[in-house]
Amino acid sequence: MTEQKHLTHDTGAPPGAPGEAPVLEIDGLGVRLPDGQAARPILDGVGLRVAPGETVGLVGESGSGKSVACRSVLGLLPPGALTTGQVRVAGRDVLTMSRAELTALRARQVAMVFQDPRASVNPLRRVGDFLTEGLRAAGTSAAAATARAEELLDAVGIRDPRGALRRRPHQFSGGMLQRVVIAAALAAEPALLVADEPTTALDVTTQAEIIAILTRLRAERGTGLLFVTHDLELAAAICDRVYVMYAGRIVETRRTDELFDRPRHPYTAGLLTCAPRIERDAPPPRPIPGRPVSLAEAPSGCAFAARCAHALPRCTEEPPVPARYGDGLTACHRADEGITL
Repeated sequence: MTEQKHLTHDTGAPPGAPGEAPVLEIDGLGVRLPDGQAARPILDGVGLRVAPGETVGLVGESGSGKSVACRSVLGLLPPGALTTGQVRVAGRDVLTMSRAELTALRARQVAMVFQDPRASVNPLRRVGDFLTEGLRAAGTSAAAATARAEELLDAVGIRDPRGALRRRPHQFSGGMLQRVVIAAALAAEPALLVADEPTTALDVTTQAEIIAILTRLRAERGTGLLFVTHDLELAAAICDRVYVMYAGRIVETRRTDELFDRPRHPYTAGLLTCAPRIERDAPPPRPIPGRPVSLAEAPSGCAFAARCAHALPRCTEEPPVPARYGDGLTACHRADEGITL
């Protein structure tokens, strides 16, 4: 995993405010399954940073390692996984925490919103029980926990929050239940919120409402937000910076406007051309040829070379070393030349 060492020590993040430490720092994170279960690491030298009040996007196709990266922030890793590097939340390495420390981390400092809200709640229990459980476990009285739950439901746009506490999950639509899950994630006022494709199963209108809620709550509370998605257009709408992941590695990272104006990695450019445009003279979407690299494959050189129209012979032999361009980093042998969309 030596080919990513430069990227793991320099995440491409701009300096934060003086005296303001990042809420999340991932440095050289490698996750590998036990011998014989995969030919390559799930994650290979991943590095990223989230500052307080900042929204950072992590984008890539399905299977690129996005969900494993964000779950590592809570210590949720595949059984038997072997790890290297560090995942620091508020300066403490999650990978070295005990079970009790992880429980405290998840209860107070980091919260996660998953793709499927119905998989996050117990269908047999009332929403009020789901929302107040963590608060009561932390010593909050039942009355105070209930009042706090009503406040949270109101903050995420649930009408009649008191009545909603008495309802069960099946009585909510997918969009409304996702709001409930977001309310639960914010109950302890975490410093970091990890959203793993929270709008994937929702219609476009509901997606916009959920994004607006996350953006507003982040601005009001100063919460750092790690937003995981396969949709670059969505990332562009809400993220301050974006990390692009392919085959378990960060291949490009920079400020969002710079990334969209001039992508330097062919994979980033390919993701952009996949998105449909509404302009009258816009070209039709162009899919990236080929398929993503599976865990059963361990290509030498650049993992994207087999799908890349710009590949050189050295691309299949020599892994590209991430280099700085502007305010970010790109791991491509031809990054100096620029990419034509």
